[in-house]
Amino acid sequence: MAQMKFDWVQKLRAFRRPTTGQFVLTGVGLVVAVALYIFLSGFVACWRLTSLPGVAPSTCAGQSAGPVTNPQGTPLLGTAAPTISAPQVELPPPWDGASRVNILFMGYDYGDWSADRKCPCRTDTMIVFTLDPLSHSAGMLSIPRDMWVDIPGFDNYNKINVANFLGDLYKLPGGGPELAIKTVENFLGIPIQYYAMVDFTTFEKMIDTIGGICLVIPEEITIDPLGPHNTETLPAGPDCFNGPETLAYARMRHTANDDMDRAARQQQVIMAIRDKLLSPGNLLNLVAQAPTLYNELSGGFNANLSLNDALRLAVFAKDISLDQIQKGVIDYTMCQPGQVTVNGEVQDILKPFPDKIRALVDQIFSSGSMKPMATGDPTQLMQQEAARVLIINGSGVDGIASRTDEYLKAQGMNVIGYGNMDEYPDKYAWPPLPDRTMLIVHAGKPYVMKYLMALMQFTSQNQLVVDFDPNATADVTLAVGADWANSMP
Repeated sequence: MAQMKFDWVQKLRAFRRPTTGQFVLTGVGLVVAVALYIFLSGFVACWRLTSLPGVAPSTCAGQSAGPVTNPQGTPLLGTAAPTISAPQVELPPPWDGASRVNILFMGYDYGDWSADRKCPCRTDTMIVFTLDPLSHSAGMLSIPRDMWVDIPGFDNYNKINVANFLGDLYKLPGGGPELAIKTVENFLGIPIQYYAMVDFTTFEKMIDTIGGICLVIPEEITIDPLGPHNTETLPAGPDCFNGPETLAYARMRHTANDDMDRAARQQQVIMAIRDKLLSPGNLLNLVAQAPTLYNELSGGFNANLSLNDALRLAVFAKDISLDQIQKGVIDYTMCQPGQVTVNGEVQDILKPFPDKIRALVDQIFSSGSMKPMATGDPTQLMQQEAARVLIINGSGVDGIASRTDEYLKAQGMNVIGYGNMDEYPDKYAWPPLPDRTMLIVHAGKPYVMKYLMALMQFTSQNQLVVDFDPNATADVTLAVGADWANSMP
């Protein structure tokens, strides 16, 4: 009994005398706890990325005291007017932790020409990120800013980077980000739950705050950071960049493949940021820099993610291995350079090839809980798409256009008219193929394309012509040839 009491006393004494290691761990824990308390108290008080009740204190970064008012609350003349912003929509439903999430990331372009950083603004960068908890995978798809697309609610086609500008300019519900989301959803055929936007200055400061990034430059490149006399030529090989250099590297367009090369560099930068954030020993530095990082981000960062969802997605994303991250760029094999005249000004655009873009989208977004869009019964998909189809007779066989009209309408196709080739001499200047049926595509309607190409047994790429035209009355023009005249059911 005495021996047991002695052992207990010895253990108690040992417990009361912490080792040197315990002292160190306790000290580190207290430092981290205090830092987190200070950061989170300011973080929550100044949170402005999503809607929270109350008003942020005037001490928060970018928070002004507002206009001077009289006792009735009316602003006095000569004082600052409140900023007018686009109407906001409610946040999306909270993430359930199991469904695939798609996030549209956009970079403002006003850093080149607007010193006061005011919008409406176009988007210099558009990348769709996807996270799938079921397959524990992720992906990213870059969209060139000159892609010629249909912007919902507007009569004419335009460059995809104009969607955010128009949404803010006309103060549509949700503003520019919401219109940009709808535009990208229609273009790619996938749902997008969230968006995030960042400006040039904020991006530069974020890179500097994490200590810069390092990557391998594939070939010699000349970069031009914002500001005068900053141009420098970088040789191929490993290099490390600060914030302005990173932005300049990611934005450079003047290489062999223009926007396509730039998109690949942007994805390279994103992966380098990931490597830096997950590098050993960097976590404590980020904790120390967290208040500074937030103050920089809050002024030039905008998102519709709730704080809780943002943290949950970040925790999930950090555990995805590199071999489970797919990367894709819409390149020149999936679109064709062209020019249009808008308000008397000639603009360079990219006309998309919907079928090829669809294949890339399915590759990146088809695993897990989201199935490829181009699956299921081809006839039902064609009917649901309801594309406007115009039939013209290029075969020389009388009556084939009217008979094709009757047949396709019986299948549920939205045929808006038919006629002979010589009735469209100006529009269809390319030589017709009298023995082969041709499909002329004016808008992105992949299901009708797929249905007609299979029905009419296309065997050559020459039978498909992409002619995107915002003024065309039809989405697809079907020029039937002698092959269809001889084989039509």
